[in-house]
Amino acid sequence: MSEGLPEDDINQEGDDSHEDVMTPAELIAKLEEAWLNEKFSPELLENKSEVVECVMEQLTHMEANLQRVKKGDSKASIHRMEIDRIRYVLSSFLRSRLQKIEKFFPHVLEKEKSREIGDASLLSPEEFAFAKEYYANTESYLKTVALKRMPPILQTMDMLKAVPEPCLDSFVFLRVKERQENILVEPETDDQREYVVDLEEGSQHLMRYRTIAPLVSTGAVQLI
Repeated sequence: MSEGLPEDDINQEGDDSHEDVMTPAELIAKLEEAWLNEKFSPELLENKSEVVECVMEQLTHMEANLQRVKKGDSKASIHRMEIDRIRYVLSSFLRSRLQKIEKFFPHVLEKEKSREIGDASLLSPEEFAFAKEYYANTESYLKTVALKRMPPILQTMDMLKAVPEPCLDSFVFLRVKERQENILVEPETDDQREYVVDLEEGSQHLMRYRTIAPLVSTGAVQLI
């Protein structure tokens, strides 16, 4: 539902001569997809800064449009509920990302540091600044409260070893958006042949996250 959205199309970033045009309804659908994937994924996913910025702009337009609605108009309450719903989804999405950054901060920063040139950034500039500050504050707190009271040989700490990594072997529910063939469900072992399946469009499955993580990244499957 997106009745309160302006009808103007939204231009996504890209080459001026080949801009991707997205309607308000498609934009909100993109946000909801990113929200569900982030909510149910055990690891932090690629940032969606462009989508977040566009949604915030749309909310501003929607608020302005709502101010022009006559008092007593029944549409006003419907539009207000839609604005509140979108704000909730946006806030929940951003909150889920911050919680993962706090929980896995050394691994998040290490992954961001080691990504190849041209690869999509895991963190937005604001999230990157937050993660670095969180790392520095945590390290400073541990040194002040505990490490400085220990023998010199024990006064250093490897954050990557001290903080648990995301559990990529956890199981997730998913819905297939694009048919996939020969998906390796379980890694091959000495006493087991490799097990591959085809995922039909529209089908739903419970699978190990590590298996379908690349498909989440490409948008071929949706976590539910």
